Amino acid sequence: MFEHPGYLIFAGVAVALALLFPTTKNIAKSDRQQYYFLQGITFIGALVGAKLSVVFGDFGWPMNSGPDWRLLLTSGRSITGALLLGFLAAEAAKPVMGYLLPPNDRFAALIPFSIGFGRMGCFLSGCCAGRPYQGWCAVRGHDGVMRHPTQIYELLFQFMIGGVFVFCVHRRWLFGRLFASYLVVYGIFRFCTEFLRDTPKHFWGLSGYQILAFLMILIGGAFLVRRTIAPPPAWAAFRVAAPGPT
Repeated sequence: MFEHPGYLIFAGVAVALALLFPTTKNIAKSDRQQYYFLQGITFIGALVGAKLSVVFGDFGWPMNSGPDWRLLLTSGRSITGALLLGFLAAEAAKPVMGYLLPPNDRFAALIPFSIGFGRMGCFLSGCCAGRPYQGWCAVRGHDGVMRHPTQIYELLFQFMIGGVFVFCVHRRWLFGRLFASYLVVYGIFRFCTEFLRDTPKHFWGLSGYQILAFLMILIGGAFLVRRTIAPPPAWAAFRVAAPGPT
């Protein structure tokens, strides 16, 4: 499925958007080297999480036997595991690095748009398909079966949340907490829409991706509450220095 031209085009747009958008505009040049290093750790964690979540979600491991590990290298990947493990890798690295910068809200606002473009690629290639459905918005899948357009549902959700986050960045709302907020709202969305997706339900009627979505809600919610009640004192200086509305 990854060889489909539509997938490659929109996946490329998603990657280009993530790389070219000026997410470090609000970060001082003296802090950027440390920021980029942390981003590298986040990327590695996300890459590992994206693969491991497929083992859990598609194959039901450890309830079932896992896939051929060589085949796994060329198989799909899931954004749920990428978001979750990327976030945890970054948070684990921060105290070791002595990292004091608040989470980059501009980057958090970019992520939904990047994922949204990726979902368009999924729609064109036929992956991440919905369950069979005969309603008004059903679309014909690559197998000829009418299905829920779950990729389009998520595309609309991602763009809507991205727009809300851009507004939050502009107003400096939820400072340092946008990514934690994203884990919560996307976790809720993904948990609910998994009932419409044609994914294996290995875990007592739930998919592995619903388990991961639930973890996203718990972990994102915990960080959101903690950073709302007791934000790190070092964040105060960065909040003052952050650009306001224009």
